[in-house]
Amino acid sequence: MEYSLVKTVVQRLMLMAIIILGVVTIMFILSRVLPGSPAELMLGGHPTAAQLAKAEEELGLNKPLLVQYVDYVAQIARGDFGNSLRTGQPVITEIANRVGATLELTTLAILLVMLLGIPLGVLSAVRQNSAIDNVARAVAVAGVAIPSFMLAIVLQLVFFGVLKWLPLQGRIDPVVAIDAPIEPITRFYLLDALLTGNWAGFMSALAHLALPLATLTILLLATVVRITRNMMVEVLKEGYIRTAFAYGLPRSSIYYRHALKATLIPILTVIGLTYGNLLSGAIVVEFIFDWPGLGGFLVFSLIENDFPAAIGTTLFLAGLYLTINLVVDLLYAVVDPRLRTS
Repeated sequence: MEYSLVKTVVQRLMLMAIIILGVVTIMFILSRVLPGSPAELMLGGHPTAAQLAKAEEELGLNKPLLVQYVDYVAQIARGDFGNSLRTGQPVITEIANRVGATLELTTLAILLVMLLGIPLGVLSAVRQNSAIDNVARAVAVAGVAIPSFMLAIVLQLVFFGVLKWLPLQGRIDPVVAIDAPIEPITRFYLLDALLTGNWAGFMSALAHLALPLATLTILLLATVVRITRNMMVEVLKEGYIRTAFAYGLPRSSIYYRHALKATLIPILTVIGLTYGNLLSGAIVVEFIFDWPGLGGFLVFSLIENDFPAAIGTTLFLAGLYLTINLVVDLLYAVVDPRLRTS
């Protein structure tokens, strides 16, 4: 079994490497095809021919295209995404400074979705066509239909503009950032504030996190509730579930220990894909709430034709997405022991 697991992991890692190479190739072609030379963008203004030639030599743009591609792949393999044309800083440094904000937001969102969506889906399936089921299905449809930017703006208008309960944007209050700065240990502000006992920073970070977290949770809750409900409805029709009822087993044990367990594979799949999509799909929400994560950085990089930053961020998000899928595949064997031998 251990050999099979290692073999599976190795095969998936090789497949991930091939996919990443494909993404690198596409990004390289786009950076050379799209208008605007990286050398011109780096120099800005109206560079002279001599300045342009020197910049192209420094960037290796005067080499044959195939040589540029090989050098570029080798550079990416070393973890070197180059320097941002906007900030002049290494792209990997810019990503490291922002990935904590994105991971904190998306991880908390997916945890809330699991804690709320799975029980609500089970309850909806158990009480089919009841008021609870109808409300859950209506909320699910509304969550899928509402655009993310519209929901984010409405929450801002209500909780900031009308009620004055929560801040409009940002990750922490500027005054708190000066008076009680959060020490960046894990770059998860809530966790770092707790570890250092910084309660002022914790409360400020929690208040700023509330609206973007609520936006993502509402949008994603619909999918998990629908999948859980539909799978539970099918499982509750199975013979062994009816037998468990006939033997008089506690209903909570039947629902959550037997029926829900049979639905964990598709639910895990949906949650894994949802979490992976969150990493790149939260771009709009991050942009609206001025959340200092990878989303806003990627948007501004694309607007200003900062190719190294846009390509580096895209590759990093692609790697995270593939890693999450690998972890989900390995969790299948934990949920269903039959998959360990197959």
